[in-house]
Amino acid sequence: MKIRGTGAPAEKVETPMTPMIDVVFQLLIFFMLTLRIVEPEGDFNINMPIGAPAQASPDVPELPPIKVRLTANPDGSLSGISIDQLPLGNTDAAFRKLNDEILARIGGRPGNPLSKDIEVEIDADYGLHYDYTIRAVSACTGRLDPQTQRIVTFIEKVKFAPPRRPKG
Repeated sequence: MKIRGTGAPAEKVETPMTPMIDVVFQLLIFFMLTLRIVEPEGDFNINMPIGAPAQASPDVPELPPIKVRLTANPDGSLSGISIDQLPLGNTDAAFRKLNDEILARIGGRPGNPLSKDIEVEIDADYGLHYDYTIRAVSACTGRLDPQTQRIVTFIEKVKFAPPRRPKG
């Protein structure tokens, strides 16, 4: 069964917008009134009693950090590297010496369990180019094993001394 048009032009049906806007506002008000503001999880306002300071166990020695000092020339180039007041120079060989010295200080073997507790503190001059600092961090943390072609880690903890601005 086919319905034929009467030939009259179709009337455009307009949708009334006012009731739709009313419904949207009613939904908005409903959700605003039913919203529950919940405190963030784990945010407890509790005053804990002050305890006694923890005692260090006597069998674990407190290891002082290894201090690496990087000094800069006025133009930002490397003036020198020293490890605990021992000068190593300012060439590429100085970074290899730094790597060898770190290995010697952790006992000569990379898998030493004490190396997890040893910390290196790098004190770089304010104007030193950052690539020298990155090379020093790399030299302190480990090296590439020539036989296995894998990275051998010496030190895991590296921290930086607060920067000192040059005087003047």
